Amino acid sequence: MTQPTAHVVLVLTTMPDDDRADALARTLVDERLAACVNVHSPMTSVYRWRGQVERERERQLVIKTTRDRLAAVETRLRALHPYELPEFIVVDADGGSAAYLQWVTDETKSP
Repeated sequence: MTQPTAHVVLVLTTMPDDDRADALARTLVDERLAACVNVHSPMTSVYRWRGQVERERERQLVIKTTRDRLAAVETRLRALHPYELPEFIVVDADGGSAAYLQWVTDETKSP
């Protein structure tokens, strides 16, 4: 019997390179803080930081987790992230496949 599905959220962040993106993704999944982390292809980010316009290559990460695990995800991400101010944007997953949402819920529960 499956448990009720928790509120699933997507967390967006960026990392500066493949190695650190892969390491963060693996850690979050290994620690059951995320059911899945998508690591997207390299992209170019243009942003203002400390009064200067910057341009850097980054990887976008989409972290699939539950609202119950969100504080722990943020704590872990900040501990492992090389940026002074890492991106941490939360998007509610208000819909979708019930089976997929249940999978996210199941995979982010403590063993």
